[in-house]
Amino acid sequence: MRKIVISTKKAPAAIGPYSQAIKAGSFVFVSGQIPIIPETGEILQGDVRVQTRQVLENVKNILAASGTSLDRVVKTTIFMKDLNDYAAINDVYKEFFQNEPPARAAVQVSRLPKDVAIEIEVVAIADEKEI
Repeated sequence: MRKIVISTKKAPAAIGPYSQAIKAGSFVFVSGQIPIIPETGEILQGDVRVQTRQVLENVKNILAASGTSLDRVVKTTIFMKDLNDYAAINDVYKEFFQNEPPARAAVQVSRLPKDVAIEIEVVAIADEKEI
C-alpha cells in the first residue's frame, strides 16, 4: 500500500512534525485541524461556532486537495476544551454534514494546541482516481 502526503496552501501549514493529511489505500487521514486562518497563520478569534466553522473549512480544503470531500468522511473526532460547547459545535457541524453524517467521537480535553477551543480530525474514503 502506498502512502501519499497531502498538502495544500488552502489549509494551515502543520505546526509540528506531521502532515496535513495522508492518503493510504482507500482512505484519507486528516490530521487534527484547529481554527487557524490559512492565509495568515493566525488563530481565528471568536466564539466556538466561529472557530468550528474555520476548522471544518480547513478540513474541507484538505480533503479537496486529496481528491475527496466531506460527503466521503466516515469518522470524525472532535476535541473540545469545554463540553458545554457541545450544542454550539453541533449547530455548525450539522451544516457541513447534512446527509448521512459520519461516525463520531467528541471529548473534552484539558488543553489544545495554541489554547484553541476546538480541534477536529477526520478519516474519509479516498476518491477512486489517483492523486
